[in-house]
Amino acid sequence: MLDLKVVAAQPLGNRYVLLRLTADEQLPDMVPGQFAELRVDGSPDTFLRRPISINFLDKEHNEVWFLVAVVGKGTSRLATLRRGDLLNCIIPLGNGFSIPRDADEKVLLIGGGVGVAPLLFLGEKLLETGCEPSFILGARTASDLVMLDHFKRLGRVFVTTEDDTAGEKGFVTQHSILEKERFDRICTCGPKPMMVAVARYAKSHGIDCEVSLENMMACGLGACLCCVEETKEGNICVCKQGPVLNINQLLWPI
Repeated sequence: MLDLKVVAAQPLGNRYVLLRLTADEQLPDMVPGQFAELRVDGSPDTFLRRPISINFLDKEHNEVWFLVAVVGKGTSRLATLRRGDLLNCIIPLGNGFSIPRDADEKVLLIGGGVGVAPLLFLGEKLLETGCEPSFILGARTASDLVMLDHFKRLGRVFVTTEDDTAGEKGFVTQHSILEKERFDRICTCGPKPMMVAVARYAKSHGIDCEVSLENMMACGLGACLCCVEETKEGNICVCKQGPVLNINQLLWPI
């Protein structure tokens, strides 16, 4: 558990805030796919911490980034944080995405909405190993697409929007790149219907695929049992044995 200091709270798009946090001491090691439980102070109606994916780890400046979607009282309160404020975090939690040993693997990262958040850190880590990732990033409308410049520094970026205001019209699984190219590995995060569709595509094409589940995770420690997911090996706590799982472990209708 750490009290992190806000370096910046930057509004992005219509409903996102990028929190950049630092600490007096060196931040702990983290891997892409892990998350933190953020305490929400100053919101009497918010009793539980908010689980937020680690968006990026900037070791040079000793910063960790969180992309927060403002959807309720808790996240609205987090969006009011300002430079110099302290934010209590339990970090890091959970497991991360697998990093391929073969730099020649063609890896595709697919994100929807705020689910794009952990893919930035993952893309950076892949690039460090010599594997240049490709991204498909989806949103309802162009104003919901965030951090595109950051993603473009890491690899090719393909975009879909449901209302045709940017990129190709439709869902991420409908982007034409999926018909033009073959990928060896897919990693995805976003709304469950989107991830199920991605998993179905991956399975039908024999592609190894990992998903980052977004079950409600109230404690992050496996104590409250509200994030249980039924798998082929039995029930698991997503916060402890996830959030990243291979689709072969899941009982999804794919």
